[in-house]
Amino acid sequence: MDDEQILKSTQEQAVASWVNQLNQIRLDDLMEKLTAQDCNLEDAWAELQELKYFISAPEHILGSLQTKHGEIAEHIQVNFSNARNLIKGLKAELTFDNVPRTAPEDYPVQSKFLNGAERTFDAIQKHLKDYPDFLKSGGYNSGNGYYDIPRDQYDQITECLRKPSSQLSRSEWRLAEKVRAWESANGIHFEEKVRPSVAGYQQVQQGKIQDTIHEEEKNILREDRAERDAAYIQSKPTAAEGARAAGVSAAIEGGTHFVLAVHRKLKEGKKLAEFTAEDWKDVGLDTAQGTVTGGIRGAAIYGMTNFTATPAAVASAFVTAAVGITAQAKQLEQGAISEDDFVCNSTVLCLDVSISAIASLAGQVLIPIPVLGAVVGNCVGMFYWGICKEYASEREQRLAESYRQSVDVLNEQLDARYADLMAQILAEFKKFVSVQELAFDEDVNRAFEGSVALARYVGVPEEKILSDTEKIDHFFMD
Repeated sequence: MDDEQILKSTQEQAVASWVNQLNQIRLDDLMEKLTAQDCNLEDAWAELQELKYFISAPEHILGSLQTKHGEIAEHIQVNFSNARNLIKGLKAELTFDNVPRTAPEDYPVQSKFLNGAERTFDAIQKHLKDYPDFLKSGGYNSGNGYYDIPRDQYDQITECLRKPSSQLSRSEWRLAEKVRAWESANGIHFEEKVRPSVAGYQQVQQGKIQDTIHEEEKNILREDRAERDAAYIQSKPTAAEGARAAGVSAAIEGGTHFVLAVHRKLKEGKKLAEFTAEDWKDVGLDTAQGTVTGGIRGAAIYGMTNFTATPAAVASAFVTAAVGITAQAKQLEQGAISEDDFVCNSTVLCLDVSISAIASLAGQVLIPIPVLGAVVGNCVGMFYWGICKEYASEREQRLAESYRQSVDVLNEQLDARYADLMAQILAEFKKFVSVQELAFDEDVNRAFEGSVALARYVGVPEEKILSDTEKIDHFFMD
């Protein structure tokens, strides 16, 4: 194996290793996302556990039996919102830290949960009257302040604001007019400063809170599954990445063929400036062939490594073998080589690419650095294989020559024996034909003599042959 073959083999396995690294980067990213999602689920679950701990001791919840739902709603808003952010890998935005339980601000959003949409809105009006700077200053803390109300009540109010007055009931019309007057007096819009809570009014009541948390747990698990599915879909091989692999492989292999083609011309004694149009044509054809083969190699490796359990090194070897055997088959069809040459050349080619694949895999194991390990392993493996094959070839040639001479002698002996046997067969056949013709002669006497001779020829015992009149009379009379 010459240096050019070793270089081409190494380049092919380098491409294979690069494609494999593309796949590995994608899989590593998937594993990183799944690991991060494990943490996201744990953090989201901790928020819900914190809420469970809070409601586990109703005697510690502020308010009477009729008003405890207010503080419960605040905690649901904080813990549910944070859990929904955390499960998506976002930051928890709401907290009770450094906020007294009896302070006028909540987290720092002002939460209003009363029985009935109009009563809840009245509470908003009263709070803004008591604390007129709440919305103007962005709440008690920096940022945009807003009110938080039950989701069902929020939907009820916004529906009243959007429907024509003619379609509203008296109570709905009164509520809509009250909200519009509030908007006008304060120069604000309801939907900008009032937001729906994560839960409805009934969901925060003490008798329903456990069911509410249970439903949220199921929501968190569904979101977790959706995040994992999305990560998996993003990690799948794509046509774009496959095209990229094919394009890069085509460029690398085409470039390698170009360099080698120019190098061969230079070795012939030609200077680059002396290249003729025919020389550049040869270089171009070789480059084009390498580019096409490289594109096929990149696409095949990408497909086989992603959709079958085929290592990249083996996939590259398969492409090389397929291209090589196809070329040998074309030569066979053109009569340039014999069938024996086709089998021998194809076998040697498959052995070469197998050694290349094994050497690359071994190098990658010993040197776990992307591409480098495969390149070093292939170079070393193919170098030693070339030496072994060269020395083995000398011995094989001597053995083949000795074997050929022995076969020639044996063939001569077989030919002579075959000729003798054929001569004997022909002589016996002629004899048989003559006896057969005599046995069926039109002359009765000649036919009788011929039948006796035919019986003796085919091996009938003498005592059973009717060879004379006495034996005939004895056979028929006795």
